[in-house]
Amino acid sequence: MADPVNKDTGESKPRKMKYRKAKASWNPAMQAIPVSGIRRLVNMAATMKDVIHLSIGQPDLPTPKHIIDAYVDALNAGQTGYTMDAGLPELLVALRDYYGKRYNRKLTRDNILVTSGATEAMYLAISATSAPGRQFIVTDPSFLLYAPLIRMTGGEVKFIPTRAENDHQLDPDEVIRAMGSRTFALILNNPNNPTGAVYPRSTVETILEECAYRGIQVYADEVYDHMLFDDDDFASVLNCSMDLDNIMCISSFSKTYSMAGLRVGWVISSQAAIKSLRRYHMFTTSVANTPAQFAGVAALNGDQQCVKDMVDIYRERRDKIVDLIDQTPYLIGYKPGGAFYAFPNLPPHVDGSDVALRMLKETGVCAVPGDAFGESCTNALRFSFSTPCERLDEAFDRIIPWMAKQQF
Repeated sequence: MADPVNKDTGESKPRKMKYRKAKASWNPAMQAIPVSGIRRLVNMAATMKDVIHLSIGQPDLPTPKHIIDAYVDALNAGQTGYTMDAGLPELLVALRDYYGKRYNRKLTRDNILVTSGATEAMYLAISATSAPGRQFIVTDPSFLLYAPLIRMTGGEVKFIPTRAENDHQLDPDEVIRAMGSRTFALILNNPNNPTGAVYPRSTVETILEECAYRGIQVYADEVYDHMLFDDDDFASVLNCSMDLDNIMCISSFSKTYSMAGLRVGWVISSQAAIKSLRRYHMFTTSVANTPAQFAGVAALNGDQQCVKDMVDIYRERRDKIVDLIDQTPYLIGYKPGGAFYAFPNLPPHVDGSDVALRMLKETGVCAVPGDAFGESCTNALRFSFSTPCERLDEAFDRIIPWMAKQQF
């Protein structure tokens, strides 16, 4: 269409066009993803000075040198292309041998899929199986990844509360009573984030036996499986289950070897399940970071003293923060057995989110409110002790007098 003509000059003048402002047409399932309670406070803390972070669930200890060297050597050798979709063959063999020896479980390479961290592994497991009419049992509190992923694909979440007065242990009888005709799967995070609870063998075996009998899937998040402070006998699903037909065991190098940013995790399951997940994995991240996979081989095949040394440091910090929480007015704590988190309660009527926000603004200490992890723990705070004991002392030198002034 020609531009309109000005009657006085006979010249054409440009037409004024109005365009609608289009908004992104997000999938409605995106509404199942909440704003992270962790990220909200961390973002605020980033605008402040002199903040002590007891918030982020990330190791602060350095990655062992032989692992870094393997990563650099892989880069220098030109190992920057794709691996096989299931993972670097050398890493699959190392994982097979490592888990086979640790848990006396016969595995093959076809039982393992290497992923971009444990997060992708859990994403694949849940999003490939969650669907309308399928119910997933999840502990409350729990890591904030699980419930949104289940709901995004139409699944239903059924929470099983754990309680500070019981050290946040999971009651297997309560879990079994929660199972019904629509129960499809159970998420078992052991050791637990955010509570640091480590479930004993009797609990894990009882739950797995019932799940096997009922045909319920078990997705076991075991990323903290080496962060054990009181008992070296870890009850992995790999040595508590008869077979892998209804089991997906998920872990990574992130916590054990302080390799969080290298993004290498894995799923161990039946060969049939891994075959299906490989096809899905090809259309998500395709492959995990190649030089990081070579670093993972070095981690598994190298001297494990570095892991023992790191666990000793975290144990010292655990003991420190338990003592500091006991000295803090209004905080009701317990002794976490693993991971690097403490999850004390405030009085029942107190809003942990409000306390965390005011504590950050008025003391400069950043912790995470309990409602970031569930519906039954709104009066709790999560403290990460992935920071030196000196910083823990400094943080609680601020928290203790501040809490003493509160009137809850």
